[in-house]
Amino acid sequence: MAKAFEAALLRPRYWLTWFGLGFLWLLVQLPYPLLYIIGSSLGRAARPFLKRRERIAAKNLELCFPEMSVSDRNKLIEQNFVSLGMGLIETGMAWFWSDARVKKWFDVEGYDHLQCALAEKKGVMVVGVHFMSLELGGRTMGLCRPMMATYRPHNSPLMEWVQTKGRLRSNKAMIDRRNLRGLVHALKQGEAVWFAPDQDYGRKGSVFAPFFSVPSAATTDGTRILSRLSGAKLLTVTMVRKTDRSGYRLHISDVMKDYPVDDEFLAACYMNKVIEKEILRAPEQYLWVHRRFKTRPLGETSLY
Repeated sequence: MAKAFEAALLRPRYWLTWFGLGFLWLLVQLPYPLLYIIGSSLGRAARPFLKRRERIAAKNLELCFPEMSVSDRNKLIEQNFVSLGMGLIETGMAWFWSDARVKKWFDVEGYDHLQCALAEKKGVMVVGVHFMSLELGGRTMGLCRPMMATYRPHNSPLMEWVQTKGRLRSNKAMIDRRNLRGLVHALKQGEAVWFAPDQDYGRKGSVFAPFFSVPSAATTDGTRILSRLSGAKLLTVTMVRKTDRSGYRLHISDVMKDYPVDDEFLAACYMNKVIEKEILRAPEQYLWVHRRFKTRPLGETSLY
């Protein structure tokens, strides 16, 4: 349940944020084809002002796809910034659109996989990846079947209230990603819980395993620990923006049947391969501006 609104959120320190949220609400009332043009244009226009993020994306792509030509990487970065702009618009769509309007713009592949996994009443660990359309993906996922999701609480009390309220429009609850006991309890109760093990969460609780062409990427061991403690099924849910601008498709995989829960290194390798496959559905839509390889094995220098 979302926290109750507090009058303190109306203080002058939050007025600029309120203005931005109000503008975003007004903006997403426009027709989707126009929003696509606006979002794409915003992403292209923002690129000159986000040079650090551009360098991070370029380095990540160079590390992950060393065989890719420089021109192809530059094209992928350009498309990635288009997706970044769309991500802002899609966040507004996720938080402010009605259920009926969201449903109009997406379809689902593999929903029977989720139904079969839930029918066993052992809980389902829903593995996601950080595509730019992540917020909208969570909203659409909840419209198919309300779930719980792990997240990092926002530093701003106002944004924490807004994002939680928006995410709970179609889902059950948000669980702090550090709340291991709460996650295990929810899974043992037969819930479906979304989480994304594709980012660099630091050295603690991580295993170094291959990711694309990077031989040692810090990979959270939380997936394996949750799986072992809860006995839940694992599957992936990924939402991709269609290239013909006709909306989105939610891809739900079959249950992972051979996840090596007893070996942390093999489990990390396995999960990274799963994540790679999901990213390759639409690599231009992935969050390459995140420093995925910031944590290095002891003795290695920074890649950035």
